[in-house]
Amino acid sequence: MKTIKEMSMDVKHIATLTGHSGCIYAMDKGMSEQTVFTGGSDRFIALWNLETHQAEKFSATLPAPIYSICHVPEKKLLLAGTTTGSIHLLDLEKKEEIKILKHHQGPVFDIKYSSKTNCFYTAGGDGNFAVCSFDTLSLIKMKKLSHQKVRSIDFNYTTSEIAVALGDSNVLIFDLFTLEYKNDFMAHQVGEKVVGANAVRYSPDGNFLLTGGRDAHLNIWQVGNYELVKSIPAHNWAIYDIVFSPDANLFATASRDKTVKIWDAKTYQLLKRITKENFEAHTHSVNKLIWSTYHNYLVSVGDDRMVMVREVNRK
Repeated sequence: MKTIKEMSMDVKHIATLTGHSGCIYAMDKGMSEQTVFTGGSDRFIALWNLETHQAEKFSATLPAPIYSICHVPEKKLLLAGTTTGSIHLLDLEKKEEIKILKHHQGPVFDIKYSSKTNCFYTAGGDGNFAVCSFDTLSLIKMKKLSHQKVRSIDFNYTTSEIAVALGDSNVLIFDLFTLEYKNDFMAHQVGEKVVGANAVRYSPDGNFLLTGGRDAHLNIWQVGNYELVKSIPAHNWAIYDIVFSPDANLFATASRDKTVKIWDAKTYQLLKRITKENFEAHTHSVNKLIWSTYHNYLVSVGDDRMVMVREVNRK
């Protein structure tokens, strides 16, 4: 194991997990603290054990590449969105598929579940944002938000809001319970040209919204009026994901530029740049991150078909 010390931080590479035969686009927390689900272009869903560094005795193969995964522990269900627009519901106890939903005509880029509403929310490449009831597994609402992709969804339970990132650069804010429109703003642009917003993530305290875009910028917005607080040229290429550490003191960004970066959540100072040049790291685009409570492991997946596990500790 290699250890890098910088800015009072220890980062240890724990393991590189292999088994996928294609790019990995999707990841979510698993059935226990030390497991994660992954899925990708090989149409395969795997469950990895972060303690043993092995795949668990669970797998599922879908008819199309997988772009999104949402594990709902209280329902013991796994939802997987594919490139064809279908959403597959898998019963984790029975280990079987129980339903296929076809609400989108384009890839399903994100799926999020809210226990507050008992609904799940999907972001489609067809520009639609859909809301489904978990009681009936039926469509409650379908909103056409853009002629481009809907890319990312996140909840703010402090303000009861939903943020939705669009491929036309806009971020829209809705009321969590009524789905009424509350706000919108252009999140990312290069000069006069607007570029897609790829990721939205609320800070755990609910005070800020972080967005990552195709312009490689990390933007921080004040919740409420959604005014821009800070814009950081964080990466060399598009940002695909943002996650906070379990203690909320740090957050990480993943990018098409093959890097994972770790930031101070209070000052937005860059603390660590994980690249192939200075670390065991991804050789292609990094697509998704999970920051697990298990040993504070930061897990990343990418186009190189690798699942990389690192332990992060700030002294």
